[in-house]
Amino acid sequence: MCFLLPARLRAPTGLAVAAVTAAAAVALAWQVAVDGMIRHNLGGWDAPLGIGLYADGLSCVFLVLTGVVGLLVSVYARSFFSLPEEQEGATKLFWPLWLILWGALNGMFLSADLFNLYVTIEVVGLAAVALTVLSGRPPALVAGLRYLLAAIAGSMAYLMGVALIYGSVSALDLQVVAQSIEGGSSLRVAFGLMIAGLLVKTAVFPLHFWLPSAHSSAQAPVSAILSALVVKASFYLILRLWVDVFDGSVTVAAGQALGALGAAAVLWGSYQALRQRRLKLMVAHSTVGQIGYMFLLFPLITLAHQGGADAPWLIHAWTGGIYQALAHGLAKAAMFLAVGVFVLAVGSDDREATVDLVGRLPMTTFALALAGVSLIGLPPSGGFVAKWMLLKATFTSGQWWWAPVILIGSFLTAGYVFMVLRQAFAPTKTPIQLKPVPRAMEVTALLLGAAAILIGFRAEEVLFLLDVEAPFQEAVEAEEGGGL
Repeated sequence: MCFLLPARLRAPTGLAVAAVTAAAAVALAWQVAVDGMIRHNLGGWDAPLGIGLYADGLSCVFLVLTGVVGLLVSVYARSFFSLPEEQEGATKLFWPLWLILWGALNGMFLSADLFNLYVTIEVVGLAAVALTVLSGRPPALVAGLRYLLAAIAGSMAYLMGVALIYGSVSALDLQVVAQSIEGGSSLRVAFGLMIAGLLVKTAVFPLHFWLPSAHSSAQAPVSAILSALVVKASFYLILRLWVDVFDGSVTVAAGQALGALGAAAVLWGSYQALRQRRLKLMVAHSTVGQIGYMFLLFPLITLAHQGGADAPWLIHAWTGGIYQALAHGLAKAAMFLAVGVFVLAVGSDDREATVDLVGRLPMTTFALALAGVSLIGLPPSGGFVAKWMLLKATFTSGQWWWAPVILIGSFLTAGYVFMVLRQAFAPTKTPIQLKPVPRAMEVTALLLGAAAILIGFRAEEVLFLLDVEAPFQEAVEAEEGGGL
């Protein structure tokens, strides 16, 4: 509809669709929480011939995250693209491209078919690249081309893995494939190809070469979408394959390898963010570091083969990894939107230009501070819940070597967050003229920053939803029996 409608009707239509989509995601999550897992076979055709849609606690958590962030980013984007300097040419394509991307994300979270997952992740990648180059500026075009090549390479590796699996078990449905896998070299190669392709799309160190330039050169709403949602999609798919399809085939060495990549990402991304002079580049490199925390989940849950499915640390590792994805999605969206407000008001994203930011843009400064608190992992934020759970799992499982990575990463994150805040509170005697910025843009950034803090208070609802068809049900029941 947004492609067909006149330009002046695209924003109201897109915003209305965003509200309905977010409400539908919340309604589905509520239904899953009450009634349990839902599976729907399209056309009434059962697996392996039919295509299935599947909703459990994990998929609903990501659907709700996408709905909340998507709705608030949409409100921000309506004001952002109404500004005269942002109304040039291709910016009118934002709404149709953004809604296509959102639909593909929802399809990925609900698909129960390996090839359907390929289709959705391909649509996500192409729409994300198109949004990246929307401004038409040379840096965005160069970054978009690099992003496109990385996305295509990742998709092709994933598709080759799907072809090998289909050739081995003659099925594509996730449940059927999981029941049919019996090992073998072709399936190990398929698993390696699929994970490698998804690692490129998730931008895990050292495969992150495309992310900083793409996220920093895109327009503010697009940067928030890319960092908060798009990289979470491929992480979700890695997680789904790891625990639902190849759980019996993964090895401890594979889990440790992903953990090592995550640890390197935490340290390298946080260090690079500390060195940046431009705010958007700082936030983009921060994404690389924060993604690394999510991959510390894999070595912890892979030890289920040694400790059993009721190992006491499994529920903490599982919850910590998912909570990190949630907290990062909300905080990073808030941070990119706040930086976008600052750039529009000041005309620069140089870190030194943030002097006396608290006096000039207090709401934006507060949004940055709230997002920074969650990224650091200070209580009572969602980032604190995530890092506390991961730390608890590392010590309980005996894998203490991940703990210094978590702590050092938090100190590095505190370094670049407090550098910006220190500058923001520094007074200046030179009056600085600010361009007016719509209040809706400041409010949406603040709401996302507040949400990153508030989910630390409402962990019970998220944990209850994650319990629906949890992959480590024995550990969940043992934890519930012993009390939290």
